[in-house]
Amino acid sequence: MHENHRKRTRQRFLQAGLQSFPAHNVLEMLLFYAIPRQDTNEIAHQLIRHFGTLSAVLDAPFEELCKVQGIGENSATLIIFVAQLAKRYLAEQVQEKISFANKQALHRFAVSLFTGMKSEAAFLLCFDNTTQLLHAGQISLGTKHAVSLDNRTLLEAAFRHNATKVILAHNHPNGVAAPSRSDVARTEGAVKVFNSVQIQLLDHLIVAQGHCFSMAAHPKYMRIFHDDAPSIMLQIAADE
Repeated sequence: MHENHRKRTRQRFLQAGLQSFPAHNVLEMLLFYAIPRQDTNEIAHQLIRHFGTLSAVLDAPFEELCKVQGIGENSATLIIFVAQLAKRYLAEQVQEKISFANKQALHRFAVSLFTGMKSEAAFLLCFDNTTQLLHAGQISLGTKHAVSLDNRTLLEAAFRHNATKVILAHNHPNGVAAPSRSDVARTEGAVKVFNSVQIQLLDHLIVAQGHCFSMAAHPKYMRIFHDDAPSIMLQIAADE
């Protein structure tokens, strides 16, 4: 009985895609591949009841998923894998169209990099001479409140992709999209490190709650990135 149901569900998906699938049916079909000989419909319903939405299920931590009856290590791993696969797919699709000149698209892309992340992480966006994005990769993963960076990691990531310009991006999963004092100090240090090898740090983006803060575009921090920034900007930074 289960096999016939699974066959019909697969055929429905192949013919019409997921558009007509309610959230629990999406999860039900996904769990086919982790739970081979069991009715996954009720487990899917329990996931939705526990987390509320499909996206919340996909963003859930491994330990929380395993608390749902019927979800074991294999099922939880599959759910997390699919969520991260979708994120990587979308990032690669968008990446080809990203340039530093298109700030709105760049900021949306930066926000997408941190979707679902519960801990602080740092990404380095590598650009060529025309400020076209070459690569965006995670270079560090921290805790809920901090992420560490070292100069060697920054330089290796930039050299690996032949970048002449870079953007640093990190998130505040439990905070606001604004730099802390340590973020400012880290940015100043990164500028010096990259300048020493003739690579320009264009910006440091802070992402939180779906928002993206550009340090290079803010008068208080503009002087970090531009030696020729107007003196009034230096005065603002000093005063505040």
